[in-house]
Amino acid sequence: MGWFQRLSDGLSKTRHVVRQSLDRVLGRTPDPAMLEDLESALLSADLGVRVVDRLMTQVREQARGADAASPEALQNVLSRTVYGVLAPVQGPSLEQLITQGPKPFVVLVVGVNGVGKTTTIAKMAQRLVQGGRRPLLVAGDTFRAAAIDQLQVWADRVGVDVIRHRHGADPAAVAFDGIVAAKARGVDVVLIDTAGRLHTKSNLMDELRKVTRVIGQALPGAPHETLLVLDATLGQNALAQARQFKESVGVTGLALTKLDGTARGGIVVAIAEELKIPVRLIGVGEGVEDLQDFNQEAFIAALFGQPAPRS
Repeated sequence: MGWFQRLSDGLSKTRHVVRQSLDRVLGRTPDPAMLEDLESALLSADLGVRVVDRLMTQVREQARGADAASPEALQNVLSRTVYGVLAPVQGPSLEQLITQGPKPFVVLVVGVNGVGKTTTIAKMAQRLVQGGRRPLLVAGDTFRAAAIDQLQVWADRVGVDVIRHRHGADPAAVAFDGIVAAKARGVDVVLIDTAGRLHTKSNLMDELRKVTRVIGQALPGAPHETLLVLDATLGQNALAQARQFKESVGVTGLALTKLDGTARGGIVVAIAEELKIPVRLIGVGEGVEDLQDFNQEAFIAALFGQPAPRS
């Protein structure tokens, strides 16, 4: 199965919510009830109030136009509007950043517990190995013994090394040792896992800021990417998480996971509209091949049920 088909299948729940109302509007003169139904569907898909307002303004203008009865015209209005929102967050892929960046290239992976950070790191590591690069994993979530063990299991499976300390160790110390080891071993990329919740009185964001400072001391200019992993099934809660992490630790890229398990896939658009953070990766399944670089054209086509883009 090709990537676009996996993406389309993954967004099927979100697309179904939107298409049910959209199909009732397409090809006829929309009445107020139809438009209200469409607006509710767009909001249910978690596209965000600001984006939905913009979409509905465009739809109403189109409905008053000469080609209001054309399904293609209305479909294009929606696609163009969402494209305008997503275009600013179509930044370089993580692979491009690594290619253009220093060696070792350090990626600090952050996010709350349960969003799929460790699994995302493992998939990234496997992609890097398949691309001929040598990654090093750092088990910085020392507050959960299970997180350290899980990262080790994945590392063994992928065939890469892990820098780990005992459960309860200082995460900043683990990160520092990871950078030192990466420089000594000549690895290409360092992927640092972090805690999503602390079982102490420490504030999570304070701890992450400390880790970031120590990484910078070990390797000036690092981390080169602070990647926030978000669970798309959380909808607007994912947006709230993105706000907090951006304010606290300077997120430079996003990875959206579990898009296949939600009807709220539009949250990608809502986050793009408000925070303007580049979306690097999206995940639509458990397999390594189900985590891919974000492409706005493919995302929009899958969201609205259009043919795959040529590029």
